[in-house]
Amino acid sequence: MPNNALKTARPRCSWVNLQNPGIIRHRLKIRAAVSNAQVFMAIQQEWGTFSKYLWHWTDGKTIQEIGATKSKLSDDIAKDLKKRGMKFVGTTTIYAYLQAVGVINSHEDSCWLG
Repeated sequence: MPNNALKTARPRCSWVNLQNPGIIRHRLKIRAAVSNAQVFMAIQQEWGTFSKYLWHWTDGKTIQEIGATKSKLSDDIAKDLKKRGMKFVGTTTIYAYLQAVGVINSHEDSCWLG
């Protein structure tokens, strides 16, 4: 695994160039990126991988849903991540992430990707 989480988890934000117009410069979001990386690494330590943490919510099964932007699953994961200390991780963001990593399949049966 690349050391992106490790680099981001460093407690100092000196690696962030706040003058760069191409990045988010909201200080709370930058601090959240640092603390979220620390929580991410703690989850990796607890579960072995972040993937194992995610897939335990579905017993390793892909969920088929169409037309949703959030679900009970994304609600539960977002709530757990917030309880662990993550910030800016709402249910819609988590739902989109679950789609991106394949936990949720939102492709219709007629789609060649479905």
